[in-house]
Amino acid sequence: MIRIVGSARRDLEEGFQFYDSQELGLGDYFLSSVRADIESLRITAGVHRAVYADYHRMLCKTFPFAVYDTKVGNGSGCGRLAQSGQTLDAN
Repeated sequence: MIRIVGSARRDLEEGFQFYDSQELGLGDYFLSSVRADIESLRITAGVHRAVYADYHRMLCKTFPFAVYDTKVGNGSGCGRLAQSGQTLDAN
């Protein structure tokens, strides 16, 4: 199971708003693309480059965003979703 924490949900919403303001419908494409990348963590969680403690960074395929994940219990947790170029903070 993949859990998306509140900060990552807010990042998804901000990304949706930004891309939809650029072109109607682009926000929906952003969400479906990034969610597909997040779903791929079911298979690939933990194999991406470790960038902070036990957090791994996966670069999204279509948009300049990164997903940070870590192992939580028997599943994976998506801790932050950030635009590429941003740094992962401890909050």
